[in-house]
Amino acid sequence: MQRCMVFGVLILAGCQTTHEQLMQQGYPPAFADGYQDGCGSGRDAAGSISGTFTKNVPRYLSDKLYSSGWDDGFRQCQAALANQDRQDLHDKVLNDRDRDWQRDIDNGKARAFHPR
Repeated sequence: MQRCMVFGVLILAGCQTTHEQLMQQGYPPAFADGYQDGCGSGRDAAGSISGTFTKNVPRYLSDKLYSSGWDDGFRQCQAALANQDRQDLHDKVLNDRDRDWQRDIDNGKARAFHPR
């Protein structure tokens, strides 16, 4: 539930950085730091070309809030980018089908109105 709320807040917040949004919502600084690092890393793992894989390993191993934030950020941002990629592909397939359907309709009309 908390993860869904974090993700919803991030979507609605607009121009603030992820870190600022989380801090404004009352999350501890260590969680916000981890979430920001994990989110960039999750997008990178999902195929983003940003090259922002970041993980403070000593802090991840010793700071539960940072590691929890990193894990949440990684999973949520990786999933969000992967879902967006799937939606973009789905939209392209639909657009291609619509284009092909319209071409078939236009060809049928042309044959009907201009018999050989």
